[in-house]
Amino acid sequence: MRELDGSAAGGAFVRTALALSAISGESVRIEDVRGDRPTPGLRPQHLAVVEALAAIRDAEVSGEEVGAETITFEPGGDGPIAGGEYGVDVDTAGSLTLLVDAILPLASALEGRLCLTATGGTDVAWSPPIDYLRAVKLPLLRRHGLSAAVEVDRRGFYPAGGGRIRLHLEPSTLEPIRLGPDAAPVDTGDLRLYSTEAAALADADVARRQLEGALDRLALDGEPTERLVRTVASDSPGSAIVIHLAPGAGVSALGEPGKPAERVGREAADAALELLDGEAPVDRHAADQLLVFLALAGGRLQIPAVTDHVETGLDALEAFGHGLSLEPGPTVVADGGTVADGDDRAK
Repeated sequence: MRELDGSAAGGAFVRTALALSAISGESVRIEDVRGDRPTPGLRPQHLAVVEALAAIRDAEVSGEEVGAETITFEPGGDGPIAGGEYGVDVDTAGSLTLLVDAILPLASALEGRLCLTATGGTDVAWSPPIDYLRAVKLPLLRRHGLSAAVEVDRRGFYPAGGGRIRLHLEPSTLEPIRLGPDAAPVDTGDLRLYSTEAAALADADVARRQLEGALDRLALDGEPTERLVRTVASDSPGSAIVIHLAPGAGVSALGEPGKPAERVGREAADAALELLDGEAPVDRHAADQLLVFLALAGGRLQIPAVTDHVETGLDALEAFGHGLSLEPGPTVVADGGTVADGDDRAK
């Protein structure tokens, strides 16, 4: 059993470690889970990850409760993952995009189709909105062999949550990620904007105002490839805007009570302009979320910065024998990999 220390890491460390345990069939014990967080231990969104992976991998688990600071995860076997249909409920508005983040790598070990239905928060703080997952992250992973799709039945904003999604995952042969320093820079050639409001905010025209605020700040010479304004059913009022610049490169902002919708759009646009000014072909969210796929398939990935999430992600991968190294750039390289730099976006 692999023994891991989670005292200096957050939920991403737990998700990565459990996903690798499920893929490899190796048991893992994580102590001091989220030990340096204001509220340490498992929160509802982390517990949902444990429950989903335990069901999928027929694992024996101890510490399967909110607040648990030590958990053990013992997969039921080390062969391929059978697939099947599963369901999990993330209490209140816990993030569904981060739940999906933990399940996607399992495609590399699947022998049959997997469908996961989950309820919780689709567009909530401290995690990418659902449109980021669908329009920014998944398109890049599909270009590297992942067969996955997410359907959204209902949106869930803070505090009630109540969103409902379905993840469809097929057995996949992952391909090396070639997004090193020679990859094409991010630009506005494929700009797509997705602005969403709960039905309770429709009279205030929040989604349209968010989009217009973003476009005003971006000050484009031409029209974006796509602009989408949506009003959706939800148990709580809320709004979100996602700006897609390229597969793997996008930004977002969430509405808040008292914050003008135009300001929400401008904040997203400011983040997009910052990303455009950089040299990395992916954004900060993608930088740490792609590490597990880099470890499983090989390759080279230039990232915007070595964040805490990147550092703890590298630690979790190293604990399972996946050596990734950092080169100037900064660029993450799969240990022993011989993949040349290039831009898979052009394929």
